[in-house]
Amino acid sequence: MRGVYAVGRPTIGKRGWWMAAVLACGPEALLSHHSAAALWRIRRARVAEVRQGDIDVVVPQANPKVRPGLRAHRRLDHAEPGRREVDGIPLTHPVATLVDLAVDLPDGQLEAAVNEADHLRLVDPERLRKEIDALPRWLGSERLRGLLDKPTITLTTTELERLFLPLALKAGLAAPLTQAWLDGYRVDFYWPDLGLVVETDSLRYHRTPFKQARDKRRDNAHAGSGLTPLRFTHGQVLHEPAYVLRTLARAARLRRPVG
Repeated sequence: MRGVYAVGRPTIGKRGWWMAAVLACGPEALLSHHSAAALWRIRRARVAEVRQGDIDVVVPQANPKVRPGLRAHRRLDHAEPGRREVDGIPLTHPVATLVDLAVDLPDGQLEAAVNEADHLRLVDPERLRKEIDALPRWLGSERLRGLLDKPTITLTTTELERLFLPLALKAGLAAPLTQAWLDGYRVDFYWPDLGLVVETDSLRYHRTPFKQARDKRRDNAHAGSGLTPLRFTHGQVLHEPAYVLRTLARAARLRRPVG
């Protein structure tokens, strides 16, 4: 990137390109929008995309240092609600990042980004909703506010959980409690009237032996309390929905009170 040099590094990864983009735009510039979301790990970015000049940077409106090959967003109050750093790279706050994503992301992907920010404990939906009201009237703020205010939205912590919920409803179950605390653990889905607990396991968070052992302890704790714990994998939810439906429907029949 013009005006920025890497010394002693034969290759430059995503973080190197992001840092170079921010440095090229001046001391007040911040990584923003989709690039900030990738650095926060709310969304993914590939090195090839970064090299093609698709890096988002937000700068003050009066800042003259805007380099070609970057997506430069001019905003006078660009540092609200606070400047942050990840691996030494200045970037927008998670709240500002999600508002910026709301400008062009489809509803499903925007909801998934909100869920991932919650899962990573960057910002929970309730705090996000309050922070939006304190921001200036940015592009994206009204759309994100509308998403959070929808009475039908169920904010779960992963995209996998978001895909599971329609299967549960199709199996004849009522809307569950999500992210409830039971036996000292936070569970994905809970039906109190049935005593039924369901966990959805993504490859990302449940593939290590330590995670698997912790999941077994969790299931045993629920069973010891008289609950029925069920666990579905990433592959089952995506590729075996009929199996998931059958299992849920049978569990619901067995747990429903007679008469």
